[in-house]
Amino acid sequence: MSSACPTNTPPRSPITERIPPLALGTATFNNQYNSSPETLPTLSIVQHALHSGLLAFDTSPYYGPAEAILGSALTHPSTLTHFPRPSYFLTTKVGRISSTIFDYSPSWVRQSIGRSISRLHGPNADSGYLDLVLCHDVEFVTPAEVLTAVRTLRELRDEGKVRYIGISGYPVDQLTTLAEMVLEETGEPLDAVMSYANFTVQNKALAMAPLVRIRDAGVGVVLNASPLGMGLLRKNGVPVGDMDDWHPAPAGLRAACAKIAEEMEALGENLAAVAIRYAYEGWMQIAGLWGLGTRVPFGKRQDELGEGERKMKGVSVCGVSSFEELQDTLEVWKSIQSAWEGREEDAQRRERNRAMVSALRGSLGEWVDYTWESPGEGFVRREVEQEK
Repeated sequence: MSSACPTNTPPRSPITERIPPLALGTATFNNQYNSSPETLPTLSIVQHALHSGLLAFDTSPYYGPAEAILGSALTHPSTLTHFPRPSYFLTTKVGRISSTIFDYSPSWVRQSIGRSISRLHGPNADSGYLDLVLCHDVEFVTPAEVLTAVRTLRELRDEGKVRYIGISGYPVDQLTTLAEMVLEETGEPLDAVMSYANFTVQNKALAMAPLVRIRDAGVGVVLNASPLGMGLLRKNGVPVGDMDDWHPAPAGLRAACAKIAEEMEALGENLAAVAIRYAYEGWMQIAGLWGLGTRVPFGKRQDELGEGERKMKGVSVCGVSSFEELQDTLEVWKSIQSAWEGREEDAQRRERNRAMVSALRGSLGEWVDYTWESPGEGFVRREVEQEK
């Protein structure tokens, strides 16, 4: 099979030259986070993100209607007028079907990718492609299944349907080991690894991980998702949608996070804003230093990128449920950028934020850097016979 990409996909360059430093995550376009995700102002959210320079999106078939909702916004005529497909970066996932059903088989990977392209590209699905595809929550399946899925995705890459391939999950050590396995077994490294809820105010497992192993496994970029620990680090605590209380955090950790949210409120501060700034700024530096980030400047369209060295920065994923949350997130991001560029007011804000985070981590006591088990105790994987 030829490795040349069809003309519908842009030329393949290293992922570090293509992926933007911030992506809009769409797990919030789901019943886990919101009772009626179809009623969210997603068109306004997506268009405002794009016009503000947030030119990447992360989604998954596991997120219920999220792919279809995102695709509807991206293919809306008023969006396409200003943002044709090559101007933004699309990430989705394969393999996780429900909370207990996984399918990493070649037939399902192909079917899932075809469905994702259809959902995300709408009428233009015949010429559609996905920038990055991640094997979803790899800790729930066997290493052999991960290897099979990666090989299938590489076949789809050769057919022009996928550009970059990676894995996602929670246990950092397992992600590292699997990245090493892929390189050893196939002779080719993964393009990306996504970790979630592991570089936050509460938990710095990703920063304390053997990043040298990930780098030496040839991984191009490590994405840091869920800077709020899937909703833990906010005033209202973990989100509860139509799927009831699904969050894996134990009661003690929830109580500790609620306590530091109260401490922030008493100081006139918002825990979520403090936590987001800490995660974005910290990971931007750490991943950049380890060579596991991106050289793409924020707000730069993919179809406008030129050649040349640019300072590497870590890649983060943010999830929002409202237009206001998006505005708040972008405000924090812009302040971080201004601090990096030497703006005194924002540099002072950065130092105050770091001092607050240090105090908050002290307040967490035994729960600082705690990680929950994934899969959790009592997890039973179901067979893939049910309708998908």
